[in-house]
Amino acid sequence: MRGSNIDVCGCFPTGRHYPGIAELLSLTLGQVEGLWPDFASNTPWVELPLAVIDFETTGFDENLDRVVEVGVVCFQHGEVTARHNFLINPEQPIPESAIAVHGITDAMVADAPRFWQIAEELRQALVGHLPAAYNATFDRKFMHAEMRRAAILTDLPAAVDPRVTWVDPLVWVRELMADEKSKRLGDICEKLAIPLADAHRAWADSEAAGRVLMTLAERMPKGYAELIRIQDQYAARQEAEMADWRRRRS
Repeated sequence: MRGSNIDVCGCFPTGRHYPGIAELLSLTLGQVEGLWPDFASNTPWVELPLAVIDFETTGFDENLDRVVEVGVVCFQHGEVTARHNFLINPEQPIPESAIAVHGITDAMVADAPRFWQIAEELRQALVGHLPAAYNATFDRKFMHAEMRRAAILTDLPAAVDPRVTWVDPLVWVRELMADEKSKRLGDICEKLAIPLADAHRAWADSEAAGRVLMTLAERMPKGYAELIRIQDQYAARQEAEMADWRRRRS
C-alpha cells in the first residue's frame, strides 16, 4: 500500500509493482519522456548534480505575475555543493496576499535587479544540473515564462528546457508519507526533523526541499529514467484524485 515501509519483493517501497517486461525494455532503450539527454537514463539519480529551485512571486499566474525571489540550492550525493539567491524587482506592486506568504515587500525589492538582469547568472548556475522543486509545476512554469521574457532562448540548461521533467519531492511525499494530513513543506520538514528556519523565503525552501528529497531517496526508484517514469505516473494519478475530490466537494 502507499506509504508502506515494508520491503515486499516485486514492489517499489511505495507498494507499487515493478514495471513489466515491455516497460523494462522501454527503460533500457531510454524511451522515457522528459529526460535530460546529457544524463544516462540508468544513472542513479542521487549521483546526478541537482538544482533545487524555489520562486517567490506576486501571484499564481505566470503570464501576469512576476518573480520577487529565486533560490537555487545544488546537491550531489546528498550534500549541498552551492547556494544561489536573488531578490528581484518585479516591476509591479506586490499584493498584500503575497506579502502575507513570503514577507517580501515593495521596499525590500525597490533597489533589486530586474529578472532580465540576473537571468544569465541564473542560467549559468543551472548548467549541468537536474532541476527539482517542491510542487514543481508552479516553479517550472515561472522559470519558463521569466526566461522567455528575458530572451534566454539558446544553450538552455535542463531547468529552462520545456521538454525536461523536474524532480518533484511533493509527488513522493504524497506517496511515501500518505498518512500525513498536511503535505506542506514546513509540516513535512517538521515531521522529518529537517530545519526550516525561514519558510517561504526562496533560499530556505530550496534547501529544505532538497533535504526532504534526500531523506526519502532510499525509498524511491534508483535510476534516473525509472524515477521520472514512475513520478509521472504518480503525479497523473494524484492530479486525477484531487480533481475528483474537488468535483465531489462542489
